[in-house]
Amino acid sequence: MKQKNLISQWAFDTRPILGRLHLWLEDVRIEWMRGNPEDKVLDTISFTDDRTEKMLAMTLAVTALGTRLFGHFGKGAGLEKKHLNVIKKDADAISAYAMSESLWYLSRTLPENHAIMVCLGEGLMPKGGETAEMGANPLLGFGRIYARPQVAKFLEDCVLKLINDPGYVWDDFRRATAKKDITVWGAAIDTLENTSRFAKGEETGPMTILHLFDQPLAICDQYEGYIANLVIPKKIVDRAAEDSVLIDFFTPRHLVVKAIQKTYPGIQPCNIHVWTLTGENRSPRIGLIWDQWKNAGAHLVDEAWTLPSGFTPFTDSGTYAPTLAVGDWKDENQDTHLFIVDGYAASAEAIQAASLAPILDLSVSLAVLSSKFRFAAHMDAAAMKLDADSSAFAGLLQKIINHDLDPDTVATYRESIQLAKKAGIPLDKRTISADDLISEKKWQSLAGAGYMLPDPYTGAPGVTQISEDTYEVTVRLTSARGDKRITFALRLLESFEESKLVFSPLLNRFLKGEDFLHRAVKISDSGRIRNELQTLCSDALTYFGNTVELEFDKISRATISPENQEKLRQILTWYKENYPIWFEWLEIR
Repeated sequence: MKQKNLISQWAFDTRPILGRLHLWLEDVRIEWMRGNPEDKVLDTISFTDDRTEKMLAMTLAVTALGTRLFGHFGKGAGLEKKHLNVIKKDADAISAYAMSESLWYLSRTLPENHAIMVCLGEGLMPKGGETAEMGANPLLGFGRIYARPQVAKFLEDCVLKLINDPGYVWDDFRRATAKKDITVWGAAIDTLENTSRFAKGEETGPMTILHLFDQPLAICDQYEGYIANLVIPKKIVDRAAEDSVLIDFFTPRHLVVKAIQKTYPGIQPCNIHVWTLTGENRSPRIGLIWDQWKNAGAHLVDEAWTLPSGFTPFTDSGTYAPTLAVGDWKDENQDTHLFIVDGYAASAEAIQAASLAPILDLSVSLAVLSSKFRFAAHMDAAAMKLDADSSAFAGLLQKIINHDLDPDTVATYRESIQLAKKAGIPLDKRTISADDLISEKKWQSLAGAGYMLPDPYTGAPGVTQISEDTYEVTVRLTSARGDKRITFALRLLESFEESKLVFSPLLNRFLKGEDFLHRAVKISDSGRIRNELQTLCSDALTYFGNTVELEFDKISRATISPENQEKLRQILTWYKENYPIWFEWLEIR
């Protein structure tokens, strides 16, 4: 009876999301990694209310499930980059759509003066080793608001001022929301971490990540960049401080090893396991770090090694998940081992990892990098502190890099600095932490992950089919108050093909060839298409009051191919001509 009541309560609290995606909740199992399940206070581990926390968990679950089932998992294996990119974009579109729809329905249950605002999103740029057309995938990025209509409209106007009005700064935004007594919860989102591994059909890694904060991040524009990071247990930094030794990203790694050995007496350098991104394309940026660890006798993690979870790691991508494995353990011989993370990450992953620091008692040292991979990270970070608008910029940059630089390289560095500065990313400090991106230094966060495939670092299972139409999916929620793993059994209420349509964005379906001319049109198509345009091509949208102008010249070919752009124009023109009242918000240029 207790289990039936648990399932009923979860089904009742999350019914808006389950209903929207045509799912039935068959079972719920909760495993506490940290915390006492008998303690009623710990039933809710976040700053949100109990129902909202359940809705957030279900958001992660349905995003993981929908992407795994309908995101063309493994269909990119062996394909050329051009065709692999198509699979990646389809998977990202499914994941972004499922999470966006879930957050929209969640927002209808928030207190009237509350909102969720996306502050950091992943998918705006190509990663190391990817070409331009492999970046710019569909994403939930800066400025997406999920709230009741009046609150959402007010905040959207404020966000537009942040983006377009140089005189309207972060403090103005904070004052405006405080005056209206609006509580804004900030979010850092990666709807599909390890997209390439997903598209290629790798056995582990892909997940969806949502970090929610009890206040917005102090970021005032769309931003995705690279950030250097060193993630180690905090007690190592504290022990080194007793000897007046500073441990951060720029500390020579042999000194870090000495600090580790003082913190863990008797530990052998070969038992210090350093997870870092690998690959020839990354060598110019972090190759010196690899050499420093090797010279100090530490072990650089590779796929030949086995994690304590029993899985083998991967180092081609995925810098967030290893953070959850940072820590020490003893092997069967009672020898001490330590797992740490070093190198760099994309901005969303780096900030998400940094926000775990107070929860997991870690030290996360960050340094902002450029989008160039030609030079060592310490030089790159120093270059990002220059004044991009100075007439002496090129000369100072060349002095730091100590190479002759072509105009394109100088322009790339200038653009990286300007983008970071415009977004409010701190560039004047030696290193930064999560505190530097949150205006109020006292903050709370809830870290959530939904697993599409098994995660090597925590041992969490991926989506598993348990009957013809029912699947188990695991979600992990972590906060300062507790850490729990929730496994849902979700049944598809429609056939597999019908469910695929439920989880697919309208525009994505139309661009793939579905006949929009003879499909029954609903008034909800208007809102769905508006939201999907924000996910697909936000940079090409300009807002004028209640009107949204889409400028096709601003849509990157890396995001939407010329052929699909032409098809998109036909679709939107048809909707405007045939349903002018429903689509009076849209102007096409």
